[in-house]
Amino acid sequence: MNRKGKLYFRYGTMGSAKTALLLTQAYNFEERGMRYVCLKPIIDTRDKTNVIKSRIGIERECQWIHADTDLYELAQTLFEQTMIIFDWFLVDECQFLTAKQVDQLARIVDDFGSNVICYGLRTDFQSKLFEGSRRLFEIADTIDEIKSTCNCGRKTIVNARIDSNGDFVEEGNQVEIGGDDRYIAVCRKCWRNKKIEQSTRDALPFLELKSHK
Repeated sequence: MNRKGKLYFRYGTMGSAKTALLLTQAYNFEERGMRYVCLKPIIDTRDKTNVIKSRIGIERECQWIHADTDLYELAQTLFEQTMIIFDWFLVDECQFLTAKQVDQLARIVDDFGSNVICYGLRTDFQSKLFEGSRRLFEIADTIDEIKSTCNCGRKTIVNARIDSNGDFVEEGNQVEIGGDDRYIAVCRKCWRNKKIEQSTRDALPFLELKSHK
């Protein structure tokens, strides 16, 4: 097969318009008559229907990716049903993929010559790599950062999880679906300073108690 595809990883923090860029890309492909399909892990349950939806309100139908979905077999089935080879696969929230599923996307690229663009987060609220993102860093042909700006003006790095008081949460499950009420993207310095501030504040009652003994 002469088609030469690529596996792309485009990552950014929450609020960096990753999904909007995916949907814009899908619209451009449609306008140009290019064959594409949108995919999304079903772990993101904020939307009850099979759609990819951005914060600015635009949306597009997609196919769900379950935890046990073999993406290579899914592509083969699509090709058999439509009798065409899709030019592009657009994957939203790719951080929730398993390493095995990322490898399956790479096989789609290598065996069929399709292009696969994965959009997602790099790290979780503890600044640790997601499994899917780690594998994409290891094997993607092209890696691009979608940059956004912290309130202080620096580039955002960390997807900080917050509680109802706006304090950073440092413990919990890696995956917890939420929007602006649960997460805020900040730069590394602001993340560190906020954690120091919280630690100091939490220690004050204990220190005051000791001083009165």
